[in-house]
Amino acid sequence: MTGLDEAYGAADSHLERLLGRLVEAADGREEVDVGYRVVDGPVGPLLLAATTTGLVRVAFASEGEDAVLQELADRVSPRVLPLPGRLDETARELDEYFAGRRRRFDVALDWRLSSGFRRGVLGHLAVDVAYGHTTSYAGLATLSGSPRAVRAVGTACATNPIPVVVPCHRVVRSDGSMGRYRGGEEAKHALLELEGVR
Repeated sequence: MTGLDEAYGAADSHLERLLGRLVEAADGREEVDVGYRVVDGPVGPLLLAATTTGLVRVAFASEGEDAVLQELADRVSPRVLPLPGRLDETARELDEYFAGRRRRFDVALDWRLSSGFRRGVLGHLAVDVAYGHTTSYAGLATLSGSPRAVRAVGTACATNPIPVVVPCHRVVRSDGSMGRYRGGEEAKHALLELEGVR
């Protein structure tokens, strides 16, 4: 039985190496439109996905890896493959952020999963709401030039395709309560606590 287990283990290892070589070759020829990898952090595993333009998606485990990959295939390109190297810089910056050594992200972003007013809101959020600070949905609506569009701002935050890096966790209700979050209330609380927000 041990010999059989070893044979299957060797076959699996060989297939993994072969897949790795095929993916690298495809990426070298720019045949991988979306590369992805999973990293661990204090809010659980995060699926990171990037195009050649930049980081296009950050997904929490609660969103379901298969569902996220299908969304990327449907909305960006069906050429989606595991490509950890494309996301090395993002993974490094996230590690630094979670360790308290980074306050802003410098990786290139691909905004194609957000457009119009939502894209504008997320752009303001990425630039105007600093580490360790929060704003309300109404405050973010004002920053976005549409003070009455509080609900639309809430929708923009709820559908943010690049959470953590584009910090929608820094948006709270006017009464100071957490509000909803794509990764769940515990994740939002953990990220705010990490940044020293009480």
